[in-house]
Amino acid sequence: MGESSKTDNTVKPVKFWDGVKAEFQKISWPNKDTLIKQSIAVVIVSIISGVLISLLDVIFQYGVNFITTL
Repeated sequence: MGESSKTDNTVKPVKFWDGVKAEFQKISWPNKDTLIKQSIAVVIVSIISGVLISLLDVIFQYGVNFITTL
């Protein structure tokens, strides 16, 4: 039988971090105003979603209690 050649799939740590640095340079980061506007939008949508889920929970709770007490 012939010997099979092994492939070395390991990456040296220095090369890995060079790759990470190169990828981070490709990212287009938002400016401060855009970041603030998007953060405010996320907070507002999260609060509205939480309120809606809470209201639905209360409505379903009363509905189930009404049905089970019949």
